[in-house]
Amino acid sequence: MVTAGELTEFASGLQFPEGPIALDDGSLLVVEIARGTLSRITPGGAIQIIAQLGGGPNGAALGPDGRCYLCNNGGVAFQQGKGRYIPVGPAPDHAGGWIEAVDLTTGKAERLYDTCDGHRLVAPNDIVFDATGGFWFTDLGTTHGRDRRSDPGALYYAAADGSSISQAIFPLDGPNGVGLSPDGTGLYVAESNTGRLWAFGVEAPGKLKNYAGMPPWKRGNLLWTPGYYAMFDSLAVDDEGFIYVADIPYGGLSVVSPQGVLVEQIATGDELTTNICFGAVQRDTIFITLSSTGRIAFGKSKRKGLRLHWTA
Repeated sequence: MVTAGELTEFASGLQFPEGPIALDDGSLLVVEIARGTLSRITPGGAIQIIAQLGGGPNGAALGPDGRCYLCNNGGVAFQQGKGRYIPVGPAPDHAGGWIEAVDLTTGKAERLYDTCDGHRLVAPNDIVFDATGGFWFTDLGTTHGRDRRSDPGALYYAAADGSSISQAIFPLDGPNGVGLSPDGTGLYVAESNTGRLWAFGVEAPGKLKNYAGMPPWKRGNLLWTPGYYAMFDSLAVDDEGFIYVADIPYGGLSVVSPQGVLVEQIATGDELTTNICFGAVQRDTIFITLSSTGRIAFGKSKRKGLRLHWTA
């Protein structure tokens, strides 16, 4: 098992980093949710702001046009103290989230989607592109204080050019991480609220074959859920199909086989470990966002990461 002692700090001083993307030049793209930015971290650890976005930029992926596509959750409220950021709910001015794309050269952002079929996107969270250039993304949803009202989460599929968006699954209970199997025929979704990792078959771009709609429990295969309290965050997949899911408050990653067996856990020392990506060139390197302490760590993996579509 990899532990925090076997990880090396890559960067610090970030304001709740998420959505890491490793680039071929050795740099790393990350969002900073508490600062509302998309940033680049050089191989030496220097932080360069690419775009001031506002709201709460969250999951990120490179698209077929070279832009960085972002799930913006609309803004998060944080408690701060003792060098830590703790999310406590939506920002006071939260009015919904959106999908946007950022030109990495100019920093210009274009908002692509903030509704689907007349329904406002609530809190888009994580994103993955398929081989055709379309993308799946999760919407975490939100709750409204003590009155028990909630906006349930969902899974969507959209075109990169802003021309179409469709709902793939509704409702889901806090869907967060999303990823594709190496052959593109499987889709994985991690639920934060339940600590469940779901697997779906992909029939065609935007179409799932083992989702039956209502009733709400007919939603695919329950691949894995731990025998302890967990809130899952984002995930990544390696080239053998193992799923690495950020496991809160365990404080690390849980690695699950395609058959749904827990095979490894990677401890980081930060309860709010939220995301992972593999290196672009050295694909057996893993980068992990230690969000509450504003750091990114890296280490070696037993297997190489799946090379994502449209990487640069």
